[in-house]
Amino acid sequence: MKISAAVARAPAAPMSLETLDLAPPRADEILVKLVATGICHTDIAMRDQAYPVPQPIVLGHEGAGIVAGVGSAVTKVKPGDRVVMTFNSCGHCASCAEHIPSYCYNFFEHNFAGQRPDGSSALSTGSERIHGNFFGQSSFASHAVCHERNIVKVTDNVPLELLGPLACGIQTGAGAIINALKVGMGQSLAVIGSGSVGLSAIMAARLVGAGTIIAVDLNEARLALARELGATHVINARTGNVVEEIRKITGGAGTDYTFETTGVLTVLRQAIDALAPRGTCGFVGASPAGSEVAVNVTDIMTAGRKIHGIVEGESNPDVFIPRMIELYKQGRFPFDKLISFYPFEKINDAIHDAEHGKALKPVVRFPQ
Repeated sequence: MKISAAVARAPAAPMSLETLDLAPPRADEILVKLVATGICHTDIAMRDQAYPVPQPIVLGHEGAGIVAGVGSAVTKVKPGDRVVMTFNSCGHCASCAEHIPSYCYNFFEHNFAGQRPDGSSALSTGSERIHGNFFGQSSFASHAVCHERNIVKVTDNVPLELLGPLACGIQTGAGAIINALKVGMGQSLAVIGSGSVGLSAIMAARLVGAGTIIAVDLNEARLALARELGATHVINARTGNVVEEIRKITGGAGTDYTFETTGVLTVLRQAIDALAPRGTCGFVGASPAGSEVAVNVTDIMTAGRKIHGIVEGESNPDVFIPRMIELYKQGRFPFDKLISFYPFEKINDAIHDAEHGKALKPVVRFPQ
């Protein structure tokens, strides 16, 4: 079938809006008609080749839409179901067997290879191969082919156009606090970087009853929103030493947890240095491949501090995404405050606004 898609053809260049051919779903695949797709900084990093995904490629990995067709072996969903598409996983490695698919042993192959595991792509234009299957979906397109492993059926009483960001950015922030770090009632947390991931973490910290919740950012508007969403203290990193300010707020001890979202290595070091004894630093920032950070080994060892890398909030999406939706319906997880909508044909404007801090979580909507 003919579809509309945004194709990344060169690093740091605008995506081109093109008409592509999409092959029909195979026996184990699902065809989804997109309603809306969130834009994540991972999409931008992949466009710019921070990781070597092949180009030309259709990116997009926070898709929400309606099932338009299913292969003969699919039992999880049926045509007409409302769904969110999240990250993909193999389903048979040790991590998948323990229902922690974000640490799938074959995560790269199923999310970043730009093709199916057998080397094929469902996308083309004329004789030109277009890489797809990004995060098992490539949802910067009017239609996408995905898999049972990365599709989640969702309720019909919440606007579907809101739900795509739950698939990655919001799931990453909230899941880091709830699933990975397991922040407890009354404990202290500093969230460094108040973008959509960091603000989702702040909302989750308030949900679990964290005591001191410190938001750190360079943008005063984002810090004001962080206060609205649950931060008890804010620090503008332009105006002081972040580690010293965190220690002042916590009476000199540091925080039980820090959560670093920027991918800037000097900031990650600050997040580690701000920990109290036995504290844990979780981090999700997408630093360039091969990046290294120096740490004070003695400070980490003698105080029992921990450094915890986190992918996709350590979530089981089939469980965690519906829970976030239910909390939203109850008014306890207002992630809609992060979202700005753009028409699909303005996707490059949406990406520009995300890159320059003008939009927290842009979402492109498709004509229906």
